[in-house]
Amino acid sequence: MAILRFRIYWEDDDSVYRDIAIRHTQTFKDLHDCILKSYEFDNKHKATFYRSNDSWLRGREISLEKYDKVYKAEPLLMEDTAMGTEISNPNQKFIYEYDFNKVWHFMVELINVDKEENKKLTYPVCIRVEGIAPSQYGTKGLIDSRLAEMEEKYDLQPSALAEGFSEEGEEEASTGDEEEETTGNEENDGF
Repeated sequence: MAILRFRIYWEDDDSVYRDIAIRHTQTFKDLHDCILKSYEFDNKHKATFYRSNDSWLRGREISLEKYDKVYKAEPLLMEDTAMGTEISNPNQKFIYEYDFNKVWHFMVELINVDKEENKKLTYPVCIRVEGIAPSQYGTKGLIDSRLAEMEEKYDLQPSALAEGFSEEGEEEASTGDEEEETTGNEENDGF
């Protein structure tokens, strides 16, 4: 059984991507669900794939359902369309669009075809994660909670102020440093 490995790039930053392995007999609905899971998105919005060429031009649509819009050609449905039926070349590309209001775009590219499946994996499966996924609903999300945890971990507590630093508004006690600066300036006047 052939295993198709796709790289799914986030359109806004191609350093953010996920590699997903899927059987050629599984459907685009399976790929859709795996993409959402790998990017930590929910499954509440409309979605569609477009067949694409090397220039990322949109072709035939493979949709989650038939939407209330004008189609040039009837869309294929994700749950009825096996992955292998839409692969026409070894570098096959698709455009994946999710949430037609926010308009998330992902570029889907076939990067490898394996003849043997890994018996330890349950397909489809995300096998590689690169970059921090965008937050689906803006600033409040899983990414922000991870960043907050990191900030808390490395944040200095007020009692742990380093020696020589003071709180804002506190005046530092006079030290011999001021006298050294004055002496140093007097020596420079002679040049």
